[in-house]
Amino acid sequence: MSLKILDTCVNCDVCEPVCPNKAISLGEEYYVIEPSLCTECIGHYDQPQCVEVCPVECIIIDPEHTESHDQLELKYQHLMAQSEHS
Repeated sequence: MSLKILDTCVNCDVCEPVCPNKAISLGEEYYVIEPSLCTECIGHYDQPQCVEVCPVECIIIDPEHTESHDQLELKYQHLMAQSEHS
């Protein structure tokens, strides 16, 4: 499952630098997560790092982008293979 940042985000800037996949960026009003890059930190950490550091608890599982653990693992492997070729 990809994660999603809610509009209660206060733009504190702590989530973007901890994302190992560079899935988080500043949107028009608040930070956003690119679903195609989010693996919930599978392959990197035991817990999603953005959720761990968010002071206002505004990062949730995105119901529009549900994925199983196996799908997230495959996405991680694909992203790592792409980064090796960059």
